[in-house]
Amino acid sequence: MACVQECPVNIEHVNPIVDMRRFLVQSESRFPEELMTVFGNMENNGAPWAYPQSDRLKWTEGMDITVPVAAEKQEFDVLYWVGCAGSFDARYQNVTRSVATLLDKAKVNYAVLGTEEKCNGDSARRLGNEFLAQTMIKENVETMKKYNFKKILVSCPHCLQTIGNEYKEFGGDYEVVHHSEFIGELVNDKKIEIDATKKIDKKVTYHDSCYLGRYNDIYEEPRELIKQVNNGEMNEMKRSKDRGLCCGAGGGRMWMEEKIGKKVNIERTEEALETNPDIISTACPFCMTMLTDGVKEKGRSEEVKVKDFAELVLESSK
Repeated sequence: MACVQECPVNIEHVNPIVDMRRFLVQSESRFPEELMTVFGNMENNGAPWAYPQSDRLKWTEGMDITVPVAAEKQEFDVLYWVGCAGSFDARYQNVTRSVATLLDKAKVNYAVLGTEEKCNGDSARRLGNEFLAQTMIKENVETMKKYNFKKILVSCPHCLQTIGNEYKEFGGDYEVVHHSEFIGELVNDKKIEIDATKKIDKKVTYHDSCYLGRYNDIYEEPRELIKQVNNGEMNEMKRSKDRGLCCGAGGGRMWMEEKIGKKVNIERTEEALETNPDIISTACPFCMTMLTDGVKEKGRSEEVKVKDFAELVLESSK
Protein backbone atom coordinates (compact mmCIF):
# COMPACT_ATOMS: atom_id res chain seq x y z
CA MET A 1 0.00 0.00 0.00
CA ALA A 2 3.07 2.31 -0.03
CA CYS A 3 2.47 3.52 -3.59
CA VAL A 4 -1.18 4.31 -2.83
CA GLN A 5 -0.11 6.26 0.25
CA GLU A 6 2.50 8.26 -1.67
CA CYS A 7 0.65 8.79 -4.96
CA PRO A 8 0.34 12.57 -5.56
CA VAL A 9 -2.87 12.16 -7.58
CA ASN A 10 -4.52 9.64 -5.23
CA ILE A 11 -4.62 6.68 -7.59
CA GLU A 12 -5.70 3.56 -5.71
CA HIS A 13 -4.23 0.90 -7.94
CA VAL A 14 -4.06 -2.11 -5.59
CA ASN A 15 -7.74 -3.05 -5.98
CA PRO A 16 -7.72 -2.82 -9.81
CA ILE A 17 -4.61 -5.02 -9.91
CA VAL A 18 -6.34 -7.63 -7.71
CA ASP A 19 -9.42 -7.36 -9.98
CA MET A 20 -7.24 -8.04 -13.02
CA ARG A 21 -5.82 -11.08 -11.25
CA ARG A 22 -9.36 -12.27 -10.55
CA PHE A 23 -10.20 -12.02 -14.25
CA LEU A 24 -7.08 -13.97 -15.23
CA VAL A 25 -7.59 -16.69 -12.61
CA GLN A 26 -11.35 -17.14 -12.80
CA SER A 27 -12.17 -16.28 -16.42
CA GLU A 28 -9.05 -17.46 -18.23
CA SER A 29 -7.41 -19.88 -15.76
CA ARG A 30 -4.15 -18.00 -16.30
CA PHE A 31 -1.83 -17.89 -13.30
CA PRO A 32 1.72 -19.01 -12.45
CA GLU A 33 2.04 -22.79 -12.43
CA GLU A 34 3.54 -22.80 -8.93
CA LEU A 35 0.18 -21.58 -7.56
CA MET A 36 -1.55 -24.80 -8.62
CA THR A 37 -0.17 -26.50 -5.51
CA VAL A 38 -1.14 -23.61 -3.21
CA PHE A 39 -4.71 -23.43 -4.54
CA GLY A 40 -5.02 -27.22 -4.37
CA ASN A 41 -3.84 -27.30 -0.76
CA MET A 42 -6.29 -24.56 0.21
CA GLU A 43 -9.17 -26.40 -1.45
CA ASN A 44 -8.32 -29.79 0.03
CA ASN A 45 -6.70 -28.94 3.38
CA GLY A 46 -7.95 -25.44 4.23
CA ALA A 47 -4.35 -24.16 4.31
CA PRO A 48 -1.61 -23.25 1.81
CA TRP A 49 0.49 -26.22 2.95
CA ALA A 50 -0.24 -29.91 2.42
CA TYR A 51 -0.82 -30.65 6.11
CA PRO A 52 -4.14 -32.27 7.01
CA GLN A 53 -6.72 -30.30 8.96
CA SER A 54 -6.37 -32.83 11.77
CA ASP A 55 -2.85 -31.50 12.47
CA ARG A 56 -4.00 -27.99 13.38
CA LEU A 57 -3.45 -28.57 17.09
CA LYS A 58 -0.07 -30.30 16.82
CA TRP A 59 1.63 -27.09 17.96
CA THR A 60 0.20 -27.71 21.45
CA GLU A 61 2.03 -31.01 21.89
CA GLY A 62 4.63 -30.99 24.65
CA MET A 63 3.41 -27.74 26.22
CA ASP A 64 3.21 -27.33 29.99
CA ILE A 65 -0.25 -25.80 29.70
CA THR A 66 -3.56 -27.07 28.37
CA VAL A 67 -4.79 -25.03 25.42
CA PRO A 68 -8.60 -24.72 25.57
CA VAL A 69 -10.55 -25.66 22.43
CA ALA A 70 -13.75 -23.81 21.50
CA ALA A 71 -15.78 -26.96 20.85
CA GLU A 72 -15.20 -28.03 24.46
CA LYS A 73 -15.90 -24.60 25.93
CA GLN A 74 -18.61 -22.89 23.81
CA GLU A 75 -18.41 -19.52 25.61
CA PHE A 76 -15.26 -17.48 26.34
CA ASP A 77 -13.94 -13.92 26.17
CA VAL A 78 -11.26 -14.25 23.49
CA LEU A 79 -11.06 -16.46 20.41
CA TYR A 80 -7.37 -16.92 19.61
CA TRP A 81 -7.22 -17.30 15.83
CA VAL A 82 -3.96 -19.20 15.41
CA GLY A 83 -3.73 -18.99 11.61
CA CYS A 84 -2.11 -21.37 9.12
CA ALA A 85 1.50 -20.34 9.81
CA GLY A 86 0.89 -20.45 13.55
CA SER A 87 -0.50 -23.96 13.20
CA PHE A 88 1.86 -25.52 10.67
CA ASP A 89 5.06 -23.51 10.17
CA ALA A 90 7.73 -25.08 12.41
CA ARG A 91 9.38 -21.76 13.23
CA TYR A 92 6.20 -19.78 13.82
CA GLN A 93 4.70 -22.48 16.02
CA ASN A 94 7.03 -21.20 18.74
CA VAL A 95 5.38 -17.78 18.46
CA THR A 96 1.96 -19.41 18.83
CA ARG A 97 3.16 -21.30 21.89
CA SER A 98 4.60 -18.07 23.32
CA VAL A 99 1.29 -16.22 22.88
CA ALA A 100 -0.72 -19.10 24.39
CA THR A 101 1.65 -19.27 27.36
CA LEU A 102 1.30 -15.52 27.94
CA LEU A 103 -2.50 -15.83 27.76
CA ASP A 104 -2.33 -18.62 30.33
CA LYS A 105 -0.06 -16.56 32.62
CA ALA A 106 -2.48 -13.63 32.41
CA LYS A 107 -5.44 -15.96 33.12
CA VAL A 108 -7.25 -14.85 29.95
CA ASN A 109 -10.50 -16.70 29.28
CA TYR A 110 -9.74 -17.83 25.73
CA ALA A 111 -10.06 -20.74 23.32
CA VAL A 112 -8.82 -21.79 19.87
CA LEU A 113 -10.85 -23.30 17.05
CA GLY A 114 -8.30 -26.05 16.44
CA THR A 115 -9.36 -28.40 13.64
CA GLU A 116 -12.37 -26.20 12.85
CA GLU A 117 -10.16 -23.30 11.74
CA LYS A 118 -9.37 -22.76 8.05
CA CYS A 119 -7.21 -20.29 6.13
CA ASN A 120 -8.70 -16.80 6.43
CA GLY A 121 -8.75 -16.43 2.61
CA ASP A 122 -6.26 -13.55 2.31
CA SER A 123 -3.69 -15.25 0.05
CA ALA A 124 -6.35 -16.74 -2.26
CA ARG A 125 -7.98 -13.31 -2.58
CA ARG A 126 -4.73 -11.41 -3.35
CA LEU A 127 -3.77 -14.05 -5.89
CA GLY A 128 -7.08 -13.63 -7.72
CA ASN A 129 -8.88 -16.81 -6.68
CA GLU A 130 -11.92 -15.00 -5.32
CA PHE A 131 -14.20 -18.03 -5.45
CA LEU A 132 -11.83 -20.02 -3.22
CA ALA A 133 -11.35 -17.05 -0.88
CA GLN A 134 -15.08 -16.51 -0.42
CA THR A 135 -15.65 -20.23 0.14
CA MET A 136 -13.17 -20.26 3.03
CA ILE A 137 -14.42 -16.94 4.44
CA LYS A 138 -18.04 -18.13 4.51
CA GLU A 139 -17.06 -21.43 6.12
CA ASN A 140 -15.09 -19.62 8.82
CA VAL A 141 -17.94 -17.20 9.52
CA GLU A 142 -20.38 -20.12 9.91
CA THR A 143 -17.96 -21.87 12.26
CA MET A 144 -17.56 -18.80 14.47
CA LYS A 145 -21.33 -18.33 14.68
CA LYS A 146 -21.43 -21.45 16.86
CA TYR A 147 -19.53 -19.78 19.70
CA ASN A 148 -20.00 -16.85 22.06
CA PHE A 149 -16.94 -14.61 22.41
CA LYS A 150 -16.16 -10.91 22.68
CA LYS A 151 -13.13 -10.45 20.45
CA ILE A 152 -10.72 -12.28 18.19
CA LEU A 153 -6.99 -12.27 18.90
CA VAL A 154 -4.65 -12.85 15.94
CA SER A 155 -0.88 -13.17 15.58
CA CYS A 156 -0.86 -12.68 11.81
CA PRO A 157 -1.49 -9.19 10.36
CA HIS A 158 -3.00 -10.84 7.27
CA CYS A 159 -5.62 -12.40 9.54
CA LEU A 160 -6.07 -9.01 11.23
CA GLN A 161 -6.76 -7.26 7.93
CA THR A 162 -8.96 -9.94 6.41
CA ILE A 163 -11.04 -11.00 9.41
CA GLY A 164 -11.20 -7.53 10.93
CA ASN A 165 -11.95 -5.51 7.81
CA GLU A 166 -13.13 -7.83 5.04
CA TYR A 167 -15.28 -10.42 6.81
CA LYS A 168 -17.91 -7.73 7.45
CA GLU A 169 -19.26 -8.09 3.91
CA PHE A 170 -19.90 -11.78 4.64
CA GLY A 171 -21.75 -11.31 7.93
CA GLY A 172 -18.69 -11.53 10.18
CA ASP A 173 -18.51 -8.25 12.12
CA TYR A 174 -15.87 -8.87 14.77
CA GLU A 175 -13.57 -6.89 17.02
CA VAL A 176 -10.15 -8.17 15.99
CA VAL A 177 -6.89 -7.29 17.77
CA HIS A 178 -3.30 -8.15 16.97
CA HIS A 179 -1.22 -9.70 19.72
CA SER A 180 1.01 -6.61 19.84
CA GLU A 181 -1.94 -4.58 21.14
CA PHE A 182 -3.34 -7.35 23.32
CA ILE A 183 -0.09 -8.37 25.01
CA GLY A 184 0.77 -4.69 25.46
CA GLU A 185 -2.47 -4.22 27.42
CA LEU A 186 -1.73 -7.28 29.56
CA VAL A 187 1.74 -5.93 30.40
CA ASN A 188 0.43 -2.43 31.16
CA ASP A 189 -2.30 -3.90 33.39
CA LYS A 190 0.35 -5.97 35.25
CA LYS A 191 -1.38 -9.19 34.25
CA ILE A 192 1.95 -10.14 32.71
CA GLU A 193 4.88 -8.97 34.82
CA ILE A 194 8.30 -8.31 33.37
CA ASP A 195 11.20 -9.67 35.44
CA ALA A 196 13.96 -7.04 35.53
CA THR A 197 16.57 -9.79 35.98
CA LYS A 198 15.42 -11.58 32.80
CA LYS A 199 15.33 -8.60 30.44
CA ILE A 200 17.36 -9.00 27.27
CA ASP A 201 20.33 -6.73 26.62
CA LYS A 202 20.59 -6.72 22.84
CA LYS A 203 20.68 -4.40 19.85
CA VAL A 204 17.23 -4.75 18.29
CA THR A 205 15.68 -3.43 15.11
CA TYR A 206 11.98 -3.81 14.34
CA HIS A 207 10.43 -4.48 10.92
CA ASP A 208 6.95 -3.08 10.27
CA SER A 209 4.51 -5.46 8.61
CA CYS A 210 2.57 -3.66 5.85
CA TYR A 211 -0.79 -4.98 7.06
CA LEU A 212 0.00 -4.05 10.65
CA GLY A 213 1.41 -0.64 9.81
CA ARG A 214 0.05 1.11 6.72
CA TYR A 215 -3.22 -0.83 6.64
CA ASN A 216 -4.07 -0.76 10.36
CA ASP A 217 -1.87 2.04 11.75
CA ILE A 218 -0.19 -0.12 14.42
CA TYR A 219 3.35 1.20 14.80
CA GLU A 220 4.06 2.02 18.43
CA GLU A 221 2.63 -0.98 20.32
CA PRO A 222 5.32 -3.49 19.21
CA ARG A 223 8.07 -0.91 19.78
CA GLU A 224 6.83 -0.12 23.28
CA LEU A 225 6.80 -3.79 24.19
CA ILE A 226 10.34 -4.29 22.89
CA LYS A 227 11.53 -1.30 24.93
CA GLN A 228 9.93 -2.72 28.07
CA VAL A 229 11.80 -6.02 27.81
CA ASN A 230 15.13 -4.80 26.42
CA ASN A 231 17.94 -3.02 28.25
CA GLY A 232 19.92 -2.64 25.04
CA GLU A 233 19.64 -0.35 22.03
CA MET A 234 16.70 -0.20 19.65
CA ASN A 235 17.69 1.16 16.27
CA GLU A 236 15.34 1.99 13.41
CA MET A 237 16.01 1.03 9.82
CA LYS A 238 16.34 3.87 7.31
CA ARG A 239 12.86 2.95 6.06
CA SER A 240 10.51 2.37 8.98
CA LYS A 241 6.99 2.95 10.25
CA ASP A 242 4.76 4.36 7.47
CA ARG A 243 7.82 4.50 5.18
CA GLY A 244 8.68 0.86 5.86
CA LEU A 245 9.53 -1.54 3.03
CA CYS A 246 7.55 -4.75 2.42
CA CYS A 247 9.36 -7.97 3.36
CA GLY A 248 8.59 -9.37 -0.10
CA ALA A 249 5.74 -11.72 0.85
CA GLY A 250 2.82 -9.32 0.30
CA GLY A 251 0.14 -9.72 -2.36
CA GLY A 252 0.52 -13.50 -2.37
CA ARG A 253 4.23 -13.36 -3.25
CA MET A 254 4.86 -15.54 -0.20
CA TRP A 255 3.98 -18.52 -2.37
CA MET A 256 5.98 -17.57 -5.48
CA GLU A 257 9.65 -17.34 -6.36
CA GLU A 258 11.10 -14.00 -7.49
CA LYS A 259 12.91 -14.51 -10.76
CA ILE A 260 13.51 -10.94 -11.94
CA GLY A 261 15.88 -8.44 -10.33
CA LYS A 262 16.94 -8.27 -6.70
CA LYS A 263 14.75 -10.13 -4.21
CA VAL A 264 12.71 -7.80 -2.00
CA ASN A 265 13.50 -9.80 1.13
CA ILE A 266 17.24 -9.40 0.47
CA GLU A 267 16.82 -5.64 0.06
CA ARG A 268 14.93 -5.46 3.35
CA THR A 269 17.34 -7.78 5.16
CA GLU A 270 20.28 -5.61 4.09
CA GLU A 271 18.52 -2.56 5.55
CA ALA A 272 18.00 -4.43 8.81
CA LEU A 273 21.62 -5.61 8.95
CA GLU A 274 22.85 -2.03 8.42
CA THR A 275 21.63 -1.29 11.99
CA ASN A 276 24.11 -3.95 13.24
CA PRO A 277 21.43 -5.81 15.24
CA ASP A 278 21.57 -8.87 17.46
CA ILE A 279 17.83 -9.35 16.92
CA ILE A 280 15.51 -8.42 14.06
CA SER A 281 12.04 -8.34 15.60
CA THR A 282 8.88 -8.96 13.61
CA ALA A 283 5.15 -9.22 14.25
CA CYS A 284 4.11 -11.31 11.23
CA PRO A 285 4.75 -14.93 10.19
CA PHE A 286 5.33 -13.99 6.55
CA CYS A 287 7.84 -11.30 7.52
CA MET A 288 9.58 -13.75 9.85
CA THR A 289 9.99 -16.27 7.02
CA MET A 290 11.28 -13.73 4.51
CA LEU A 291 13.72 -12.07 6.92
CA THR A 292 14.96 -15.40 8.29
CA ASP A 293 15.65 -16.54 4.73
CA GLY A 294 17.37 -13.21 4.03
CA VAL A 295 19.62 -13.41 7.08
CA LYS A 296 20.52 -16.99 6.14
CA GLU A 297 21.31 -15.98 2.55
CA LYS A 298 23.56 -13.17 3.82
CA GLY A 299 25.44 -15.69 6.00
CA ARG A 300 24.52 -13.96 9.28
CA SER A 301 22.15 -16.49 10.89
CA GLU A 302 24.61 -17.44 13.63
CA GLU A 303 24.90 -13.94 15.12
CA VAL A 304 21.58 -12.34 14.08
CA LYS A 305 18.29 -13.88 15.22
CA VAL A 306 14.81 -13.10 13.86
CA LYS A 307 12.22 -13.13 16.66
CA ASP A 308 8.62 -12.14 17.23
CA PHE A 309 8.29 -9.69 20.09
CA ALA A 310 5.89 -12.13 21.84
CA GLU A 311 8.87 -14.47 22.23
CA LEU A 312 10.88 -11.60 23.73
CA VAL A 313 8.10 -10.76 26.19
CA LEU A 314 7.78 -14.39 27.30
CA GLU A 315 11.55 -14.73 27.79
CA SER A 316 11.50 -11.61 30.02
CA SER A 317 8.35 -12.36 32.01
CA LYS A 318 8.01 -13.68 35.55
